[in-house]
Amino acid sequence: MKLVAAVACLTLTAGPALAAHIPPYVAAAIADTSRPKDEVAKDVLRDPADTLAFAGVRPGMKVAELAPEGGYYTRLLIDVVGPKGAVWGVENAGWKDDVAADRKVSAELNRPNLTLDAQPWGQLTLPGRADLVWTTQNYHDLHIAGYGQVDMAAFNRAVFAALKPGGVYFILDHAAKPGTPAGEIAHLHRIPKAQVIAEVEAAGFKLVGEGRFLERPADDLSKPVFDPAIKGHTSQFALKFVRP
Repeated sequence: MKLVAAVACLTLTAGPALAAHIPPYVAAAIADTSRPKDEVAKDVLRDPADTLAFAGVRPGMKVAELAPEGGYYTRLLIDVVGPKGAVWGVENAGWKDDVAADRKVSAELNRPNLTLDAQPWGQLTLPGRADLVWTTQNYHDLHIAGYGQVDMAAFNRAVFAALKPGGVYFILDHAAKPGTPAGEIAHLHRIPKAQVIAEVEAAGFKLVGEGRFLERPADDLSKPVFDPAIKGHTSQFALKFVRP
C-alpha cells in the first residue's frame, strides 16, 4: 500500500492536539464494548489510539502481527482492518502460554480473516504479502537467545520480503540507554532505539516516522521492564519504516 507524500516523515507527541488526528475507525475499535475490561484498563498505559493512528492501520489492510501475546492489539487490529482486511498472527512457538492465549482470542472473535500461526522464533511465513508488519514490545525479544537463536539481519530481510512495495514495518519497544551492551538486552528487556534503526535500515527499509507518545522522562532506562518500580510505565519508542 503506497504512502502519500504527506507522511514521508513525521514525529508525533502525546497531547490533546493529537486527538483530532485519531481516525474514526480507530476510535470505534477502541470504544468497542466487547473488549475485555482488563484490556480496556491497560489503554491508559499503552495508548492504543496514538499507536494505531501513528502506524497507519486502515480498513482493508493485511496486517502481520508478530507476537500477539494474548491479543491486546489483535482485537483492535481486526476491528480496524474490517472484513475486507486480514490479521495474520505469528506467535513464538516456544511461548506455549501465549500461543494458548492467542488461540483463545481467535476462537472468541471467530473472524475468518483472523489467523494465528505458531512458528519458530525469528521465522516469518505468511499466507500472502502484507501491507503492514506490526510488533509491539517484542522486537528486543528477537535478541534473547533463550527464546531462540535469531539471525537479525536475515529476519529483517524476511520482513522486507513479506511486505508489498510501500508497506510499513512498525516497531514499538521499551527504550534502553544508547550503547547498552547486547548482553544486557535479555536482562532489561529493552533495546536502544538507534540499534533498531540501524538493523532495520540495513535490510533496505527507510525510516519515515518516529512517535514519541510513549516517552516517559521519569524512566531513567536503567531498570528491567518487569521491576515493580517501573512496570507499565517504561519509556517506549515507536518507529515507522517503509519498504521502498
